[in-house]
Amino acid sequence: MVDGLRSRFESVKEKVRLHGDAAQHEQTDKWSNRDLIPLPPKRRTWGWFHYFGFWTLSSLNITNWQTPSSFLTQGLSVPQAMLIIVVGRLLISAFATLIAWCGIRWHIGFTIQNRFTWGMRASYVPLLMRILLNFIWNAIQCWNGGRLAAVCLTAIWPSYAKMRNFLPESLPTTGDEFVGFIVFWFLSTPLLWIRPENFKIPFLITSIYSAVGMLAMMIWALATAKGAGPLFKTGVSLPEGSLWNVSWLLMAGINQTIGGVTAGITNGSDFSRYTRGWKAYVIGTITSGWITGVLVCLVGLVTTSAAEQIYGEVYWNPPDLLMTMMNYGDGSSASRAGVFFLAFGFGLTSMFENICGNAVAGGIDLAGLWPHYINIRRGAIITFIAAWVVQPWQLVNRATTFIQVLSSFSVFLSPMIGLMAADFYILRGRKIRLSHLYSTENSSYWYWHGINWRAPVAWVCGWVPTIGGLVVTVNQTTDAPRALFELYFMAFFIGFFISATIFLILNKLSPVAGMGEYDEVDVYGTFTAKEAAALGVIPVELQTEAYNGSGEVSLAQEAFEKKV
Repeated sequence: MVDGLRSRFESVKEKVRLHGDAAQHEQTDKWSNRDLIPLPPKRRTWGWFHYFGFWTLSSLNITNWQTPSSFLTQGLSVPQAMLIIVVGRLLISAFATLIAWCGIRWHIGFTIQNRFTWGMRASYVPLLMRILLNFIWNAIQCWNGGRLAAVCLTAIWPSYAKMRNFLPESLPTTGDEFVGFIVFWFLSTPLLWIRPENFKIPFLITSIYSAVGMLAMMIWALATAKGAGPLFKTGVSLPEGSLWNVSWLLMAGINQTIGGVTAGITNGSDFSRYTRGWKAYVIGTITSGWITGVLVCLVGLVTTSAAEQIYGEVYWNPPDLLMTMMNYGDGSSASRAGVFFLAFGFGLTSMFENICGNAVAGGIDLAGLWPHYINIRRGAIITFIAAWVVQPWQLVNRATTFIQVLSSFSVFLSPMIGLMAADFYILRGRKIRLSHLYSTENSSYWYWHGINWRAPVAWVCGWVPTIGGLVVTVNQTTDAPRALFELYFMAFFIGFFISATIFLILNKLSPVAGMGEYDEVDVYGTFTAKEAAALGVIPVELQTEAYNGSGEVSLAQEAFEKKV
């Protein structure tokens, strides 16, 4: 009987186990599977519009719409708030491109990118951090999306907003919110089966629908209010006794703007590796990540200001404004129809933003933990199901401090970005040995038992100076030393540059073997003929000896050294 159970278990295990096409270099083992190998040209399908759509998801959303609110409530003027947004979004595009370049050049993702910096085993540290964030933010995004689903349901059935609360009083939510969450979660599920290579159509639909919806909402508000309203004319009005002048508030605002998307910057190579060329990534990032991001903030500001003129109250949160526009379901059928299509547009963007930015990204990260059994799709499904384990209704409605900590997680992520940039650009000169990233035998990236001790040391040095400011800010401590707040206001930049500098110093004091080395032969069939020629890499079909008979470096290596 025991033998029979063991045999059945092995049979099931073999069916669940992933298998790759050896002819396509899709090895499946402890360190690799089809979704982790360097992407071959036929799977790199993303053009400029893919990246335009990708960044549109982080621009045409509720969070970006509300961005000016936090700056105006601190006492800054509208021009100053917009200055923060323009500079912040520009820096986001710049740092995103900086980190994504490894994926553009070598076609590997975040999971693999950390192996040459942290070591094969130590790379699980940033990987586990990303997985945790993906789990939690996916759940919170589903909950926030559920609020938009509730608006849509109220627009269809006005009595929905007045439904009896069927949940126990011990739960910090109501029945209509919980049903909205369930609806949003189930409607999002089919999107998990779309591979990243095929994201163009969803990007196209969400970009056009959301953009038209937001513009329509702004035009309606301006026409109804007969102008932009009083909020748009807000001048500088720092609270009496404010500890901070305008300069410090501008600095803190820029830091906050970048910090809000640091998690997305960190794993930028997960998506940049799909590009057909570097121009596609840069054009899409600049036009949408920067320009569209700024315009959405402006549209949100104008609409909110005009709505204040109409309703006599400031509604920064679109679901609240939409419910007010249809009088919580008691409005006319025309108002409810308009609100439905607007809420549906916001919800559609939130839905695909969550799938792409959290579920799929989580799938890629989980694939790095168990390559034998988890690919992107399976990992995305696990991440999505985890929303029920995380219980976002508890976090959003009770654990507000926990949410604040998550929102400030850039304190820990910016030092990680500093390590990645310093290692790839300065120490390695943008050259890595791909074959050593998927094997521990004679690998340059095995270091000491799979750990490059320099990375964790430099990483900790990056966040130690700013962790105190995070603690006092979350706890709303007002009598803490001023220096803690000042350091926290610059947390992203401090973490980035301190970790990068410490990492460079440690590598100079204790040099690592194999820096700047690369595979002369295209081992995985990764590059086009043009890319191989530019890198000085021999295409796999033209493989020859890498070294001549005297043991000297081949002409391919010399050609590469001259090009970079």
